[in-house]
Amino acid sequence: MSITAALLLALAGQTAGPAAVPIEQVRARAPEDEIIYFVLPDRFDNGDPSNDKGGLTGDRLTTGFDPTAKGFYHGGDLKGLTRRLDYIQSLGVTAIWVAPVLKNKAVQGAQGHESAGYHGYWITDFTKVDPHFGTDAEFAAFVDAAHARGMKVYMDIIANHTADVIQYRECIAKRCAYRSKADYPYQRRGGVSGKSINTGFAGDAVQTPENFARLTDPTYAYTPFVPAAEAHVKVPEWLNDPRYYHNRGDSTFAGESARYGDFGGLDDVMTEDPRVVAGFINIYGSWIDRFGVDGFRIDTARHVNPEFWQAFIPAMQSRAAARGIPNFPIFGEVYSEAVDPGYTAQFTRRDKYPEVLDFSFQAATRAMLTGKAGTDVFAKLIDGDVLYEGGDATALRLPTFTGNHDMGRMGHMLDQAWPQATDAERLQRLTLAHVLLLSARGVPTIYSGDEQGFTGHGGDQDSREDLFPSQVTSYNDNRLIGTTTTTATAHFGTDNPIFQTIAKLSRIRRDHVQLRRGRTVVRFASDKPGLLAFTRGDDDGREIFVALNTSSQPLTANVEVGARSARFTALAGNCPASVTAPGSMMITLPPLGYAICAAAPDRLPSK
Repeated sequence: MSITAALLLALAGQTAGPAAVPIEQVRARAPEDEIIYFVLPDRFDNGDPSNDKGGLTGDRLTTGFDPTAKGFYHGGDLKGLTRRLDYIQSLGVTAIWVAPVLKNKAVQGAQGHESAGYHGYWITDFTKVDPHFGTDAEFAAFVDAAHARGMKVYMDIIANHTADVIQYRECIAKRCAYRSKADYPYQRRGGVSGKSINTGFAGDAVQTPENFARLTDPTYAYTPFVPAAEAHVKVPEWLNDPRYYHNRGDSTFAGESARYGDFGGLDDVMTEDPRVVAGFINIYGSWIDRFGVDGFRIDTARHVNPEFWQAFIPAMQSRAAARGIPNFPIFGEVYSEAVDPGYTAQFTRRDKYPEVLDFSFQAATRAMLTGKAGTDVFAKLIDGDVLYEGGDATALRLPTFTGNHDMGRMGHMLDQAWPQATDAERLQRLTLAHVLLLSARGVPTIYSGDEQGFTGHGGDQDSREDLFPSQVTSYNDNRLIGTTTTTATAHFGTDNPIFQTIAKLSRIRRDHVQLRRGRTVVRFASDKPGLLAFTRGDDDGREIFVALNTSSQPLTANVEVGARSARFTALAGNCPASVTAPGSMMITLPPLGYAICAAAPDRLPSK
């Protein structure tokens, strides 16, 4: 640890201490052995109020700071995150995924519809920390402090787009409709019958430096320009050149526009150009070199051409290996709201992602616990594991989650499905979601605030509540789960039953390798709400048996288990002491109940 990092830790009230975990031990852990905590630094804890405005002066439309508005900076920062590492670790977390910390455009949006870059996805400077969050040195201190406690740090990164800086002369002050490659080819200005430009350019499928050197005129679809005041706002400097962007107008998120269109007006980078590929390899490789981060989560992965990832991902893995980081997860966001493993699996095969966020797990969990599907939807999920490159072994490394900062929280989804539920029922259903998250295959990923029963009012800004005392009225009227408090008070305690369940299940997962690396065998599922039962591990008499009751009625059922399993120890819930016959156990569960049972081999008594 550097002297600067140690000093910053001391200022934040944290020290690595003599019991710091050796960094080699941290980096030796395989991705499937982690439990991830996802956090938006702006919404976690404010450790340094002096950086709330990011060094800017003026009102909120200049500084981006307004703690009363859900779409603006609230003041959370890296010092606040660092001083709360003990809280995060007490949950059982072993890796922290941090939303982008790179410098953002503070405010953007049409007049009357402005919001701030508090979330980190509107980057202008790819080489430094956003001053609203702190400094590069404070990010180094945070990474060092996490490592000292045995926790990894995953950076959230973006290659698809930058902040909205480039404008189009044809539609100033209004949104620009997408213009396709067929109607507006690269070799014509303003459409198929326009003036010839970019002579000799062979199309973006020929991804060689020589070919893209011929793409010199970016006016094929629109006439892009950079306002004088922002001529050099992006760093590195090459990002200020419109030639390195698609400039085709707003994406409809369908068809061709999903890769070539501007994401809500954000400048869509031309990732087919080898110069852009090399540029991003240099940018993000430097964050590995400088800070020793342990992995990347990649935003908007499905909106970038596969060839980019085929070059970028191995380059990052090589850079990490050279830095002494042998296990460097890179998981892409392939947004989906369906139980469709084939859709996400294609990115592990064609694009060569080692992992992707498991949106199918979220969809299956949501469908089961909202009563929209039977428990057989989980079986469909597991059956799809074979589709990933590497099959079941890859499925063990997929980050799983119940909700996130884009689609919203599971608590809200459950409240929508069960509006008349009592507080006890709300807690039981949300508990089941976390039981599944921490016992099923994949890498459990907890969205900050879920452990405190946060629900939100929907997706995006409505699900990005503060853990420090919030001043946002629409957050503070939320009906939390497992507590009578509101988001108007700080939530760094450990007494919420959801927090305690996660901490307990994290210990169980840590202590039983079957739950981290064991194969999954679905033992019982049906097309109706009720019993879901599965085992983790081999049929050697030491499997872990997991059962959930998604219905509001008690149940008792005989369930198949491994032939060598004979006795059971309850890890959570009530478990039978032994099988009723070889290969069969009787499980009894209360409404919305669960059980996790560790099997052991033994000779059955003769009858």
